[in-house]
Amino acid sequence: MKDEHEFLDNLMQVCNSAKREERFAAVAHASTIIRSTQGLIPIGREVNNHVHTTYSFSPYEPAAAVCAARKAALAVVGSVDHESIGAAEELLDASKAFGLVGTVGFEVRASFADSPFFDRKINNPDSRGIAYMCVHGIPRNKLPEAEAFLLPLRKARFERNTQQVERLNQLLSKADVDTIDFQGDIVRRSRWDEKGTITERHILAALVEKLVQSCGDRNSLLSLLRDRFSVKVDPKQESLVLDSANPFFLYDMLGLLKSQFLDRFFIQPTAEETPDVRAVADIARSIGAIAAYAYLGDVKTSVTGDKKPENFEDAFLDQLIAFIAEIGIPAVTYMPPRNTISQIRRVQQLCQKHDLMQISGVDINSPRQSFGCPQLLQKDSAHLIDSAWALAAHERLSDQDAAWGLFHHDNPYRGLPLDQRIALYARWARQCNPFEIESICVLAQRSLKK
Repeated sequence: MKDEHEFLDNLMQVCNSAKREERFAAVAHASTIIRSTQGLIPIGREVNNHVHTTYSFSPYEPAAAVCAARKAALAVVGSVDHESIGAAEELLDASKAFGLVGTVGFEVRASFADSPFFDRKINNPDSRGIAYMCVHGIPRNKLPEAEAFLLPLRKARFERNTQQVERLNQLLSKADVDTIDFQGDIVRRSRWDEKGTITERHILAALVEKLVQSCGDRNSLLSLLRDRFSVKVDPKQESLVLDSANPFFLYDMLGLLKSQFLDRFFIQPTAEETPDVRAVADIARSIGAIAAYAYLGDVKTSVTGDKKPENFEDAFLDQLIAFIAEIGIPAVTYMPPRNTISQIRRVQQLCQKHDLMQISGVDINSPRQSFGCPQLLQKDSAHLIDSAWALAAHERLSDQDAAWGLFHHDNPYRGLPLDQRIALYARWARQCNPFEIESICVLAQRSLKK
């Protein structure tokens, strides 16, 4: 092919169609081309297990996320949506069609009210005593059980969202800005009817639309933000807002408003929306998945532009990781691009001390972000690539037999140290043809017989 990137760019538009049947047709076409073309972008070494899709908030449909991952030459790509597993089936099918390895999971906010950290900001900028947790590596046959756990959380969040929009509308009315119609401006544009989640970003996106409509031009928009809403806009943000050719305008505005305006209408989540952290560990264990604490670390400069400089769990990280391990959470997930080398080394040392799996991914929810993570290519991060491959093996093997789960008490390799078990699973996954990833079960059985 003359231009493999051009092929994927053109395919991306169809893979990002709002119509599922069009996306599926694009995936089928991609599979035919990729299988028959030797020169298409080769698979690299980088991985990403933390991609959000339209089923929470993201510019990417599941198939488009896989297409973007293929263009970035990723070897493994994983979806992690807030309170939703709606993207999972499509992402797995698209990954196989594109010759990638897919993994699936979800992200929830968990309560630490019954813990020594009940009054601390842990890894959540909006709440004390509530932390983001990920559940990775869900076997495909357990997706319905995951959905049963997530549905009540989504419903509780939906009710809180309606209340947040009511509070926001009061602010907009006072500023002579058109108010937001929750159903028409938010629900209709979400994946709510397809097991998706509505997040604060959905609300902020509707807010941006109303502000633009009310102001008419970008200079007036900046004046409104500064004069009526007391939002501080630095020179870099101002240039992005004023640039009429900026293709990422919406997402740049979301970052600005999330860091400086969200707290004006934000309502703290209830217990119905934030299960106890132990319950998250329990559901992950019951469905053969892997619960992981999501390390954030103190923020000096926000990579994604949606967080203020602020301290989080670094001051009590030793105690927190010890607590995580004590209550049966087997993994920690973190994002190398967001942290300093010293932060990452500290997390790695604590994980090794407590025998915890380390999972990495770049939190993708904006078109400005790169799917790749070159930091993983550094020598001291090779184990994170192994973990991504091992997750893929864990999912396929657990789908066939729960005992093959990495942390299952009847795992035939339970006697191996964790790092060796992960390396073994990663090796099996790498040896498989990604178009026939299920063949990993054959490799595992052969290894066991030896």
